[in-house]
Amino acid sequence: MSDFDAIDALLAAVGPQAELPLPEVRRELREQARLSKAQVARTLGVSPSTVGAWESGRDPADEIRAKYAYLLDGLAAKFTTGTSQEAAPAEDEEEAGDEADDEVESLAAAEPCVLCGSPAGHRVAGFAQHLDPADCRPATPATAAPPDVAARTAVPPTAAPPTAAPAVTRPARGPAKRAFQELSGPGELIGRTVRAALAEHRGDVDAALAALLKRAIPDAMRLLDETRKGARYDIVAHPWIPDILRKQTSRGADQIWEARPKWTRRELPPGRHEVTALDINGAYLSALKTHLPLGQLEHTTGFAHDRRRAGVHLITPPAWEHGAVLPNPIGNRDEPGPLWVTEPTLRLLLRLSGPKHALCAPPEIHESYTSGATENLLEKFRVALKDARDTAIAEDDEVTLEYVKAMYSKFVSTMGESNYNRELYRPDWMHIIRSQAFANLWMKALKAHDEGLTVVRAMGTDELHVIGDWHRVFTEGRGVTEVKTKDTYTAGTDDTEDMPGEEA
Repeated sequence: MSDFDAIDALLAAVGPQAELPLPEVRRELREQARLSKAQVARTLGVSPSTVGAWESGRDPADEIRAKYAYLLDGLAAKFTTGTSQEAAPAEDEEEAGDEADDEVESLAAAEPCVLCGSPAGHRVAGFAQHLDPADCRPATPATAAPPDVAARTAVPPTAAPPTAAPAVTRPARGPAKRAFQELSGPGELIGRTVRAALAEHRGDVDAALAALLKRAIPDAMRLLDETRKGARYDIVAHPWIPDILRKQTSRGADQIWEARPKWTRRELPPGRHEVTALDINGAYLSALKTHLPLGQLEHTTGFAHDRRRAGVHLITPPAWEHGAVLPNPIGNRDEPGPLWVTEPTLRLLLRLSGPKHALCAPPEIHESYTSGATENLLEKFRVALKDARDTAIAEDDEVTLEYVKAMYSKFVSTMGESNYNRELYRPDWMHIIRSQAFANLWMKALKAHDEGLTVVRAMGTDELHVIGDWHRVFTEGRGVTEVKTKDTYTAGTDDTEDMPGEEA
Protein backbone atom coordinates (compact mmCIF):
# COMPACT_ATOMS: atom_id res chain seq x y z
CA MET A 1 0.00 0.00 0.00
CA SER A 2 1.35 3.44 -0.97
CA ASP A 3 1.52 6.36 1.43
CA PHE A 4 -1.44 7.99 -0.32
CA ASP A 5 -3.49 4.78 -0.03
CA ALA A 6 -2.72 4.67 3.69
CA ILE A 7 -3.79 8.30 4.06
CA ASP A 8 -7.05 7.60 2.18
CA ALA A 9 -7.75 4.64 4.52
CA LEU A 10 -7.05 6.82 7.54
CA LEU A 11 -9.37 9.56 6.29
CA ALA A 12 -12.11 7.02 5.65
CA ALA A 13 -11.75 5.70 9.19
CA VAL A 14 -12.34 9.12 10.73
CA GLY A 15 -15.33 10.01 8.59
CA PRO A 16 -18.56 11.44 10.02
CA GLN A 17 -20.52 9.33 12.51
CA ALA A 18 -23.79 7.81 11.34
CA GLU A 19 -26.86 9.84 12.27
CA LEU A 20 -29.12 8.37 14.95
CA PRO A 21 -32.74 9.30 15.76
CA LEU A 22 -33.70 10.62 19.18
CA PRO A 23 -33.60 8.05 22.02
CA GLU A 24 -37.39 7.89 22.36
CA VAL A 25 -37.69 7.23 18.61
CA ARG A 26 -35.20 4.38 18.86
CA ARG A 27 -37.34 2.63 21.43
CA GLU A 28 -40.56 3.32 19.52
CA LEU A 29 -39.12 1.79 16.35
CA ARG A 30 -38.01 -1.34 18.19
CA GLU A 31 -41.36 -1.79 19.90
CA GLN A 32 -43.31 -1.19 16.69
CA ALA A 33 -41.28 -3.98 15.12
CA ARG A 34 -42.10 -6.25 18.08
CA LEU A 35 -38.42 -6.70 18.84
CA SER A 36 -37.11 -7.13 22.36
CA LYS A 37 -33.95 -5.52 23.65
CA ALA A 38 -32.45 -9.01 23.88
CA GLN A 39 -33.08 -9.66 20.16
CA VAL A 40 -31.46 -6.38 19.14
CA ALA A 41 -28.57 -6.99 21.53
CA ARG A 42 -27.84 -10.46 20.12
CA THR A 43 -27.84 -9.11 16.57
CA LEU A 44 -25.43 -6.27 17.39
CA GLY A 45 -23.23 -8.27 19.76
CA VAL A 46 -23.97 -6.26 22.90
CA SER A 47 -26.04 -6.83 26.05
CA PRO A 48 -29.72 -5.87 26.46
CA SER A 49 -28.78 -3.29 29.11
CA THR A 50 -26.58 -1.55 26.53
CA VAL A 51 -29.55 -1.32 24.15
CA GLY A 52 -31.58 0.09 27.02
CA ALA A 53 -28.89 2.71 27.63
CA TRP A 54 -28.99 3.73 23.96
CA GLU A 55 -32.75 4.21 24.31
CA SER A 56 -32.19 6.41 27.38
CA GLY A 57 -29.76 8.87 25.84
CA ARG A 58 -26.35 7.22 25.46
CA ASP A 59 -24.93 6.84 21.94
CA PRO A 60 -22.81 4.01 20.53
CA ALA A 61 -19.66 4.84 18.59
CA ASP A 62 -17.66 3.70 15.59
CA GLU A 63 -18.67 0.48 13.83
CA ILE A 64 -21.39 -0.48 16.30
CA ARG A 65 -22.97 2.94 15.80
CA ALA A 66 -23.09 2.40 12.04
CA LYS A 67 -24.75 -1.00 12.53
CA TYR A 68 -27.29 0.40 14.97
CA ALA A 69 -28.09 3.30 12.62
CA TYR A 70 -28.53 0.84 9.74
CA LEU A 71 -30.98 -1.22 11.82
CA LEU A 72 -32.99 1.85 12.86
CA ASP A 73 -33.09 3.17 9.29
CA GLY A 74 -34.39 -0.20 8.14
CA LEU A 75 -37.09 -0.26 10.81
CA ALA A 76 -38.14 3.30 10.01
CA ALA A 77 -38.53 2.37 6.35
CA LYS A 78 -41.00 -0.38 7.27
CA PHE A 79 -43.47 1.98 8.90
CA THR A 80 -45.48 4.69 7.17
CA THR A 81 -44.50 8.16 8.31
CA GLY A 82 -47.14 9.74 10.53
CA THR A 83 -49.07 6.53 11.14
CA SER A 84 -49.84 6.11 14.78
CA GLN A 85 -49.37 2.52 15.80
CA GLU A 86 -49.64 1.29 19.35
CA ALA A 87 -46.30 -0.01 20.51
CA ALA A 88 -46.28 -3.76 20.95
CA PRO A 89 -44.91 -5.13 24.21
CA ALA A 90 -41.32 -6.25 24.12
CA GLU A 91 -40.52 -9.93 24.44
CA ASP A 92 -39.22 -9.51 27.97
CA GLU A 93 -42.60 -8.02 29.02
CA GLU A 94 -45.03 -10.27 27.12
CA GLU A 95 -45.11 -13.04 29.68
CA ALA A 96 -46.15 -10.78 32.54
CA GLY A 97 -49.53 -11.96 33.78
CA ASP A 98 -52.47 -10.79 35.82
CA GLU A 99 -50.81 -12.17 38.93
CA ALA A 100 -48.95 -8.84 39.20
CA ASP A 101 -52.16 -7.31 40.55
CA ASP A 102 -51.57 -9.25 43.76
CA GLU A 103 -48.30 -7.31 44.19
CA VAL A 104 -49.84 -3.83 43.73
CA GLU A 105 -51.45 -1.93 46.60
CA SER A 106 -53.24 1.40 46.22
CA LEU A 107 -52.28 4.00 48.81
CA ALA A 108 -54.80 6.25 50.51
CA ALA A 109 -52.12 8.93 50.84
CA ALA A 110 -49.21 9.36 48.44
CA GLU A 111 -45.78 8.22 49.63
CA PRO A 112 -42.31 9.00 48.23
CA CYS A 113 -41.42 6.72 45.32
CA VAL A 114 -38.52 4.45 46.27
CA LEU A 115 -37.02 5.09 42.83
CA CYS A 116 -37.29 8.84 42.30
CA GLY A 117 -38.59 10.30 45.57
CA SER A 118 -41.67 11.95 44.02
CA PRO A 119 -45.16 11.21 45.45
CA ALA A 120 -46.56 7.87 44.27
CA GLY A 121 -50.03 6.43 44.71
CA HIS A 122 -49.21 2.72 44.70
CA ARG A 123 -46.99 0.25 46.50
CA VAL A 124 -45.37 -2.63 44.59
CA ALA A 125 -43.84 -5.57 46.47
CA GLY A 126 -43.86 -3.45 49.62
CA PHE A 127 -42.23 -0.36 48.07
CA ALA A 128 -44.04 2.86 47.15
CA GLN A 129 -43.43 3.60 43.46
CA HIS A 130 -44.97 4.76 40.19
CA LEU A 131 -46.61 2.10 38.06
CA ASP A 132 -45.72 3.98 34.88
CA PRO A 133 -41.97 4.64 34.45
CA ALA A 134 -42.84 7.90 32.70
CA ASP A 135 -44.21 9.23 36.00
CA CYS A 136 -40.82 8.87 37.69
CA ARG A 137 -39.11 12.25 37.73
CA PRO A 138 -35.32 12.25 38.06
CA ALA A 139 -34.00 13.60 41.32
CA THR A 140 -31.35 16.25 40.95
CA PRO A 141 -28.22 16.28 43.10
CA ALA A 142 -29.65 19.34 44.84
CA THR A 143 -32.58 17.30 46.16
CA ALA A 144 -30.78 13.98 46.52
CA ALA A 145 -27.88 15.27 48.55
CA PRO A 146 -27.31 17.91 51.22
CA PRO A 147 -26.20 21.35 49.97
CA ASP A 148 -22.61 20.90 51.08
CA VAL A 149 -22.04 17.93 48.80
CA ALA A 150 -24.51 18.58 46.00
CA ALA A 151 -22.27 21.07 44.27
CA ARG A 152 -19.39 18.59 44.30
CA THR A 153 -21.24 15.72 42.68
CA ALA A 154 -20.92 15.12 38.98
CA VAL A 155 -22.15 12.42 36.65
CA PRO A 156 -19.24 9.99 36.03
CA PRO A 157 -17.98 9.48 32.46
CA THR A 158 -19.88 6.23 32.25
CA ALA A 159 -23.18 7.69 33.42
CA ALA A 160 -25.99 8.97 31.24
CA PRO A 161 -25.92 12.77 30.78
CA PRO A 162 -28.21 14.81 33.05
CA THR A 163 -30.54 15.60 30.14
CA ALA A 164 -31.16 11.94 29.39
CA ALA A 165 -34.19 10.00 30.51
CA PRO A 166 -34.11 9.28 34.27
CA ALA A 167 -31.99 6.26 35.16
CA VAL A 168 -34.49 4.66 37.48
CA THR A 169 -35.56 1.10 38.12
CA ARG A 170 -38.81 0.23 36.42
CA PRO A 171 -41.48 -2.04 37.91
CA ALA A 172 -42.26 -4.84 35.49
CA ARG A 173 -45.82 -5.93 34.81
CA GLY A 174 -45.62 -9.31 36.44
CA PRO A 175 -43.70 -11.55 38.84
CA ALA A 176 -40.46 -13.29 37.90
CA LYS A 177 -41.58 -16.65 36.57
CA ARG A 178 -39.74 -17.30 33.32
CA ALA A 179 -36.06 -17.35 34.12
CA PHE A 180 -35.61 -20.98 35.18
CA GLN A 181 -38.56 -22.71 33.49
CA GLU A 182 -36.90 -23.38 30.14
CA LEU A 183 -33.96 -25.61 29.26
CA SER A 184 -32.59 -22.69 27.28
CA GLY A 185 -32.71 -20.44 30.34
CA PRO A 186 -29.89 -18.40 31.88
CA GLY A 187 -27.94 -21.37 33.22
CA GLU A 188 -27.70 -22.94 29.78
CA LEU A 189 -25.99 -19.79 28.48
CA ILE A 190 -22.87 -20.83 30.39
CA GLY A 191 -22.83 -24.35 28.98
CA ARG A 192 -23.39 -23.19 25.41
CA THR A 193 -20.63 -20.60 25.69
CA VAL A 194 -18.11 -23.14 27.00
CA ARG A 195 -18.98 -25.67 24.30
CA ALA A 196 -18.65 -23.01 21.61
CA ALA A 197 -15.23 -21.94 22.90
CA LEU A 198 -13.96 -25.52 22.95
CA ALA A 199 -15.25 -26.08 19.42
CA GLU A 200 -13.69 -22.84 18.18
CA HIS A 201 -10.30 -23.83 19.57
CA ARG A 202 -10.63 -27.49 18.44
CA GLY A 203 -10.61 -28.91 21.94
CA ASP A 204 -7.55 -26.99 23.12
CA VAL A 205 -8.52 -26.57 26.77
CA ASP A 206 -5.94 -23.89 27.60
CA ALA A 207 -6.79 -21.76 24.57
CA ALA A 208 -10.53 -22.09 25.18
CA LEU A 209 -10.17 -21.16 28.85
CA ALA A 210 -8.01 -18.14 28.00
CA ALA A 211 -10.68 -16.93 25.57
CA LEU A 212 -13.46 -17.49 28.12
CA LEU A 213 -11.62 -15.58 30.84
CA LYS A 214 -11.21 -12.60 28.49
CA ARG A 215 -14.95 -12.42 27.88
CA ALA A 216 -16.00 -13.14 31.48
CA ILE A 217 -17.21 -9.58 32.17
CA PRO A 218 -19.51 -9.08 29.14
CA ASP A 219 -20.75 -12.66 29.53
CA ALA A 220 -21.59 -12.00 33.19
CA MET A 221 -23.53 -8.91 32.17
CA ARG A 222 -25.41 -10.87 29.52
CA LEU A 223 -26.25 -13.55 32.10
CA LEU A 224 -27.43 -10.84 34.49
CA ASP A 225 -29.77 -9.47 31.82
CA GLU A 226 -31.18 -12.95 31.18
CA THR A 227 -31.82 -13.59 34.88
CA ARG A 228 -33.55 -10.21 35.21
CA LYS A 229 -36.23 -11.05 32.62
CA GLY A 230 -39.65 -10.82 34.22
CA ALA A 231 -38.22 -9.39 37.45
CA ARG A 232 -39.99 -6.63 39.33
CA TYR A 233 -37.22 -4.11 38.72
CA ASP A 234 -34.74 -3.21 36.01
CA ILE A 235 -31.15 -2.76 37.08
CA VAL A 236 -30.14 0.86 37.74
CA ALA A 237 -26.93 0.91 35.76
CA HIS A 238 -25.75 4.52 36.21
CA PRO A 239 -27.37 6.31 39.17
CA TRP A 240 -26.27 9.53 40.79
CA ILE A 241 -23.48 8.69 43.25
CA PRO A 242 -22.49 10.80 46.30
CA ASP A 243 -18.97 12.14 46.54
CA ILE A 244 -17.92 9.68 49.24
CA LEU A 245 -18.28 6.84 46.69
CA ARG A 246 -15.96 8.48 44.17
CA LYS A 247 -12.21 7.95 44.00
CA GLN A 248 -10.35 10.89 45.47
CA THR A 249 -7.55 10.55 42.89
CA SER A 250 -7.16 8.55 39.69
CA ARG A 251 -5.24 5.83 41.52
CA GLY A 252 -6.68 6.40 44.95
CA ALA A 253 -9.71 5.05 46.76
CA ASP A 254 -13.05 6.42 47.82
CA GLN A 255 -14.08 6.91 51.44
CA ILE A 256 -15.82 3.57 52.05
CA TRP A 257 -14.31 1.15 54.58
CA GLU A 258 -15.09 -2.48 53.68
CA ALA A 259 -13.98 -4.06 57.01
CA ARG A 260 -11.67 -6.60 55.41
CA PRO A 261 -10.37 -8.94 58.14
CA LYS A 262 -6.61 -9.41 58.50
CA TRP A 263 -6.18 -10.89 61.96
CA THR A 264 -3.86 -13.39 63.63
CA ARG A 265 -4.24 -14.47 67.24
CA ARG A 266 -1.38 -13.15 69.32
CA GLU A 267 -1.23 -15.93 71.91
CA LEU A 268 -2.18 -19.59 71.62
CA PRO A 269 -3.09 -21.88 74.50
CA PRO A 270 -0.06 -23.54 76.14
CA GLY A 271 1.50 -26.44 74.26
CA ARG A 272 1.86 -27.49 70.65
CA HIS A 273 -1.22 -27.57 68.43
CA GLU A 274 -2.19 -28.73 64.97
CA VAL A 275 -3.76 -25.83 63.11
CA THR A 276 -6.02 -26.37 60.09
CA ALA A 277 -6.25 -23.63 57.48
CA LEU A 278 -9.77 -23.82 56.04
CA ASP A 279 -10.71 -22.46 52.63
CA ILE A 280 -14.23 -20.99 52.38
CA ASN A 281 -15.73 -21.89 49.00
CA GLY A 282 -17.37 -19.35 46.68
CA ALA A 283 -17.11 -16.43 49.09
CA TYR A 284 -18.05 -13.72 46.59
CA LEU A 285 -20.70 -15.96 45.03
CA SER A 286 -22.43 -16.37 48.39
CA ALA A 287 -22.07 -12.63 49.07
CA LEU A 288 -24.27 -11.81 46.05
CA LYS A 289 -27.15 -12.49 48.42
CA THR A 290 -27.05 -9.23 50.35
CA HIS A 291 -29.22 -6.17 50.85
CA LEU A 292 -28.69 -3.92 47.82
CA PRO A 293 -30.27 -0.47 47.38
CA LEU A 294 -32.87 -0.38 44.61
CA GLY A 295 -33.08 3.30 43.78
CA GLN A 296 -30.94 6.40 43.97
CA LEU A 297 -29.20 6.89 47.32
CA GLU A 298 -30.78 9.52 49.55
CA HIS A 299 -29.07 11.38 52.38
CA THR A 300 -30.36 11.16 55.97
CA THR A 301 -29.01 11.99 59.41
CA GLY A 302 -29.70 10.45 62.78
CA PHE A 303 -29.15 7.34 64.82
CA ALA A 304 -32.01 5.14 63.62
CA HIS A 305 -31.41 2.24 61.20
CA ASP A 306 -34.24 1.24 58.85
CA ARG A 307 -33.87 -2.45 57.94
CA ARG A 308 -35.99 -1.90 54.82
CA ARG A 309 -33.25 0.30 53.36
CA ALA A 310 -29.60 -0.24 52.51
CA GLY A 311 -26.56 1.79 51.56
CA VAL A 312 -23.52 3.29 53.29
CA HIS A 313 -23.34 4.86 56.74
CA LEU A 314 -21.04 7.19 58.64
CA ILE A 315 -20.62 5.60 62.09
CA THR A 316 -18.46 5.72 65.18
CA PRO A 317 -17.74 2.02 65.74
CA PRO A 318 -17.98 0.56 69.24
CA ALA A 319 -14.95 -0.48 71.25
CA TRP A 320 -13.94 -4.11 70.66
CA GLU A 321 -12.66 -5.91 73.73
CA HIS A 322 -12.36 -9.46 72.34
CA GLY A 323 -9.31 -9.03 70.11
CA ALA A 324 -7.46 -11.78 71.95
CA VAL A 325 -9.86 -14.46 70.65
CA LEU A 326 -11.82 -12.92 67.74
CA PRO A 327 -11.05 -10.30 65.07
CA ASN A 328 -12.59 -6.85 65.24
CA PRO A 329 -15.74 -6.83 63.05
CA ILE A 330 -14.58 -3.63 61.33
CA GLY A 331 -11.22 -5.15 60.38
CA ASN A 332 -7.76 -3.74 61.02
CA ARG A 333 -8.33 -0.05 61.54
CA ASP A 334 -6.07 1.92 63.87
CA GLU A 335 -7.45 5.40 63.18
CA PRO A 336 -10.01 6.54 65.76
CA GLY A 337 -13.19 8.39 65.00
CA PRO A 338 -16.08 8.02 62.52
CA LEU A 339 -15.78 6.12 59.24
CA TRP A 340 -18.04 5.25 56.31
CA VAL A 341 -19.09 1.59 56.33
CA THR A 342 -21.43 -0.50 54.21
CA GLU A 343 -24.76 -2.06 55.04
CA PRO A 344 -23.35 -5.55 55.88
CA THR A 345 -20.81 -4.09 58.31
CA LEU A 346 -23.44 -1.99 60.07
CA ARG A 347 -25.84 -4.92 60.30
CA LEU A 348 -23.07 -7.14 61.68
CA LEU A 349 -22.25 -4.60 64.40
CA LEU A 350 -25.93 -4.19 65.28
CA ARG A 351 -26.32 -7.97 65.46
CA LEU A 352 -23.29 -8.37 67.72
CA SER A 353 -24.53 -5.59 70.00
CA GLY A 354 -27.92 -7.27 70.43
CA PRO A 355 -29.03 -9.43 73.35
CA LYS A 356 -28.15 -12.73 71.64
CA HIS A 357 -24.41 -11.98 71.46
CA ALA A 358 -23.88 -8.80 73.54
CA LEU A 359 -20.27 -8.57 72.37
CA CYS A 360 -20.13 -4.80 71.95
CA ALA A 361 -22.10 -1.59 72.27
CA PRO A 362 -24.25 -0.45 69.32
CA PRO A 363 -22.47 1.67 66.72
CA GLU A 364 -23.31 5.38 66.65
CA ILE A 365 -24.85 6.33 63.29
CA HIS A 366 -24.27 9.93 62.20
CA GLU A 367 -25.53 10.02 58.59
CA SER A 368 -26.41 7.65 55.77
CA TYR A 369 -26.93 7.38 52.03
CA THR A 370 -29.60 4.72 51.50
CA SER A 371 -32.47 3.57 49.32
CA GLY A 372 -35.21 0.98 49.62
CA ALA A 373 -33.50 -2.42 49.50
CA THR A 374 -33.99 -6.08 48.68
CA GLU A 375 -31.83 -9.09 49.47
CA ASN A 376 -32.90 -10.91 46.31
CA LEU A 377 -31.95 -8.47 43.56
CA LEU A 378 -29.15 -10.75 42.26
CA GLU A 379 -30.57 -14.04 43.51
CA LYS A 380 -31.37 -15.64 40.13
CA PHE A 381 -27.99 -14.50 38.83
CA ARG A 382 -26.32 -16.10 41.87
CA VAL A 383 -28.29 -19.33 41.56
CA ALA A 384 -27.47 -19.67 37.84
CA LEU A 385 -23.76 -19.32 38.61
CA LYS A 386 -23.99 -21.65 41.61
CA ASP A 387 -25.77 -24.35 39.60
CA ALA A 388 -23.17 -24.12 36.83
CA ARG A 389 -20.41 -24.31 39.43
CA ASP A 390 -21.95 -27.35 41.12
CA THR A 391 -22.38 -29.14 37.79
CA ALA A 392 -18.81 -28.37 36.77
CA ILE A 393 -17.49 -29.80 40.04
CA ALA A 394 -19.63 -32.94 39.70
CA GLU A 395 -18.42 -33.48 36.12
CA ASP A 396 -14.79 -32.55 36.88
CA ASP A 397 -15.10 -29.75 34.33
CA GLU A 398 -12.29 -27.35 35.24
CA VAL A 399 -12.88 -25.13 32.20
CA THR A 400 -16.43 -24.26 33.20
CA LEU A 401 -15.44 -23.99 36.86
CA GLU A 402 -12.71 -21.41 36.20
CA TYR A 403 -14.95 -19.54 33.76
CA VAL A 404 -17.75 -19.27 36.34
CA LYS A 405 -15.30 -18.12 39.02
CA ALA A 406 -14.06 -15.39 36.70
CA MET A 407 -17.61 -14.31 35.92
CA TYR A 408 -18.69 -13.62 39.47
CA SER A 409 -15.34 -12.34 40.78
CA LYS A 410 -14.84 -9.92 37.87
CA PHE A 411 -18.50 -8.90 37.99
CA VAL A 412 -17.99 -7.71 41.56
CA SER A 413 -14.60 -6.10 41.02
CA THR A 414 -15.52 -4.11 37.88
CA MET A 415 -18.89 -2.60 38.79
CA GLY A 416 -17.17 0.43 40.33
CA GLU A 417 -14.97 2.91 38.46
CA SER A 418 -13.58 0.45 35.92
CA ASN A 419 -12.64 0.67 32.27
CA TYR A 420 -13.53 -2.99 31.82
CA ASN A 421 -17.25 -2.73 32.58
CA ARG A 422 -18.98 0.35 31.21
CA GLU A 423 -22.44 -1.21 31.40
CA LEU A 424 -22.72 -1.02 35.19
CA TYR A 425 -21.54 1.78 37.48
CA ARG A 426 -22.46 0.76 41.03
CA PRO A 427 -19.56 1.35 43.43
CA ASP A 428 -22.07 1.12 46.29
CA TRP A 429 -22.99 -2.43 45.24
CA MET A 430 -19.33 -3.37 44.82
CA HIS A 431 -18.48 -2.28 48.37
CA ILE A 432 -21.61 -3.89 49.81
CA ILE A 433 -20.97 -7.28 48.16
CA ARG A 434 -17.33 -7.30 49.24
CA SER A 435 -18.25 -6.37 52.79
CA GLN A 436 -20.88 -9.10 52.85
CA ALA A 437 -18.16 -11.64 52.00
CA PHE A 438 -16.03 -10.29 54.87
CA ALA A 439 -19.01 -10.37 57.24
CA ASN A 440 -19.77 -13.97 56.22
CA LEU A 441 -16.21 -15.01 57.09
CA TRP A 442 -16.44 -13.19 60.42
CA MET A 443 -19.63 -15.06 61.32
CA LYS A 444 -17.89 -18.36 60.52
CA ALA A 445 -15.12 -17.35 62.92
CA LEU A 446 -17.73 -16.61 65.59
CA LYS A 447 -19.42 -19.97 64.95
CA ALA A 448 -16.08 -21.76 65.35
CA HIS A 449 -15.39 -19.87 68.58
CA ASP A 450 -18.85 -20.57 70.00
CA GLU A 451 -18.47 -24.29 69.19
CA GLY A 452 -15.25 -24.54 71.19
CA LEU A 453 -12.65 -24.23 68.43
CA THR A 454 -9.67 -21.92 68.86
CA VAL A 455 -9.67 -19.33 66.10
CA VAL A 456 -6.07 -18.65 65.04
CA ARG A 457 -6.44 -16.52 61.93
CA ALA A 458 -9.07 -14.85 59.71
CA MET A 459 -7.97 -13.30 56.41
CA GLY A 460 -9.81 -11.75 53.48
CA THR A 461 -12.94 -13.54 52.33
CA ASP A 462 -12.01 -17.20 52.48
CA GLU A 463 -9.22 -18.03 54.95
CA LEU A 464 -9.97 -19.28 58.47
CA HIS A 465 -7.40 -21.08 60.67
CA VAL A 466 -8.62 -23.09 63.66
CA ILE A 467 -7.43 -25.53 66.32
CA GLY A 468 -9.73 -28.43 67.17
CA ASP A 469 -12.12 -30.87 65.52
CA TRP A 470 -13.54 -28.57 62.88
CA HIS A 471 -15.48 -31.40 61.18
CA ARG A 472 -18.13 -31.22 63.91
CA VAL A 473 -18.66 -27.53 63.10
CA PHE A 474 -18.26 -27.27 59.32
CA THR A 475 -19.08 -29.64 56.46
CA GLU A 476 -16.14 -30.58 54.27
CA GLY A 477 -16.62 -30.36 50.50
CA ARG A 478 -16.46 -28.06 47.49
CA GLY A 479 -20.00 -26.67 47.66
CA VAL A 480 -20.60 -23.01 48.45
CA THR A 481 -21.93 -23.93 51.91
CA GLU A 482 -18.94 -26.17 52.65
CA VAL A 483 -15.23 -25.72 53.41
CA LYS A 484 -12.08 -27.53 52.37
CA THR A 485 -8.64 -27.93 53.92
CA LYS A 486 -6.06 -25.53 52.55
CA ASP A 487 -3.15 -26.48 54.80
CA THR A 488 -2.21 -27.94 58.18
CA TYR A 489 0.71 -26.92 60.37
CA THR A 490 1.93 -27.10 63.94
CA ALA A 491 2.12 -24.03 66.17
CA GLY A 492 2.64 -23.29 69.83
CA THR A 493 3.12 -20.50 72.29
CA ASP A 494 6.91 -20.79 72.37
CA ASP A 495 7.47 -21.44 68.64
CA THR A 496 5.99 -18.47 66.85
CA GLU A 497 8.21 -18.99 63.82
CA ASP A 498 5.94 -21.88 62.86
CA MET A 499 3.06 -19.46 62.44
CA PRO A 500 2.53 -18.42 58.80
CA GLY A 501 3.58 -14.89 57.95
CA GLU A 502 1.26 -12.01 57.22
CA GLU A 503 0.01 -11.78 53.67
CA ALA A 504 1.40 -8.97 51.54
